[in-house]
Amino acid sequence: MRWLILLLIILLVEFYAYQAIRTLFQNPWIRRVYRIFSVLILGFIVYQFFNFDRKVGQTQIFLMATGLLLLVYIPKTIVALFLLMEDFIRLYSGILRKFSSNKISEGFMPGRRKFVSTMALGVASIPFLSILYGIYQGRYDFRVLKQTLFFEDLPDEFDGFTLMQISDIHSGSFDNPKKIQYGIDLINQQKFDLLVFTGDLVNNFAHEMDDWVEMFSGIKTPKFGKYSVLGNHDYGEYSIWDSEEQKAENLKKIKEIHPRIGFQLLLNEHISLKKGDSEIKLVGVENWGAGRFQKYGDLAKASEGLKNEDFKILLSHDPSHWDEQVLKSSLDYHLTLSGHTHGMQFGIEIPGLVKWSPVKYMYKRWAGLYQEGKKYLYVNRGFGYHAYPGRVGIWPEITLIELKKKGNV
Repeated sequence: MRWLILLLIILLVEFYAYQAIRTLFQNPWIRRVYRIFSVLILGFIVYQFFNFDRKVGQTQIFLMATGLLLLVYIPKTIVALFLLMEDFIRLYSGILRKFSSNKISEGFMPGRRKFVSTMALGVASIPFLSILYGIYQGRYDFRVLKQTLFFEDLPDEFDGFTLMQISDIHSGSFDNPKKIQYGIDLINQQKFDLLVFTGDLVNNFAHEMDDWVEMFSGIKTPKFGKYSVLGNHDYGEYSIWDSEEQKAENLKKIKEIHPRIGFQLLLNEHISLKKGDSEIKLVGVENWGAGRFQKYGDLAKASEGLKNEDFKILLSHDPSHWDEQVLKSSLDYHLTLSGHTHGMQFGIEIPGLVKWSPVKYMYKRWAGLYQEGKKYLYVNRGFGYHAYPGRVGIWPEITLIELKKKGNV
């Protein structure tokens, strides 16, 4: 039933989109070419989705299909909505004319107006061009976003301490080494004391990192080291395995990749970062997500031996963990760093004016900085991309955070 409803919606969208083409173009060859391309594109998308092999995972051709799905059907849906509204108006006009005393030579409903179809195609061109840009350039449009956070109880010797966060690499989606190297070079150009990675190294499989280990091992190691945690995709939950042993072996290999690229993987544990006579605690948990996501994270285990007065930075991939457990903990975690949402790789962000993405209807905290009392959460928008091979308005992010003692200049 679900697939039948989806098919009916697609056919309705296609019907109305073609009405706009037929209204604006009288040349039969233009109409014929449009129909041929529409059938070919829809056939390609349907074939790729129905033949998706979870043992193989997302291939470049599957990513092409998802890209085409958005590139073609979001604009067509906009056109369909315009013409559907026009049909309601035409129907209303037809009813009025039916009961009018004036005789009319036209049919029941007035014909379609070229103006409406032209306006529909004009409006639809905006998301079309945006998605096209997102595929060809947006997914590599790396941005360095900087934050300065003030804490009353930050140890004096860590005043001015800088940490860099990257998240959601998703190496299985990569297809352009030069662009990825550009992102890594951008990381290395920054000055930071600590580097953290908050999960999703791959889409599903350890071998997805085979071609990228050397490149990512080139990320410089700062004075206080590089640390990481696992994300939901690192556990291989979105694939079909021949055995649990095969799945476990994949996870083991993924864990082994972290030290190969210079990161110490924190698995429900914490370490101390010492500077002079002061120290801060870096806590790393495995993935813990609300709803259907894995709950391997063990905050209590990771925090064993910690005291409330310790200054704590928590690495937790899924931001829903912050609301569900971290804020409710008896221990204060001063700063939590997450990723996971990617900002859905689609949205509008104008600092101080607009911050919107469809993902906001699924996640309360989905991108950027959040504060509850004296506790902060920062949600990184992700370094890579997944499912849709592009980004529109929500650009790939490299985060640089400076910790400051409140009251100090």
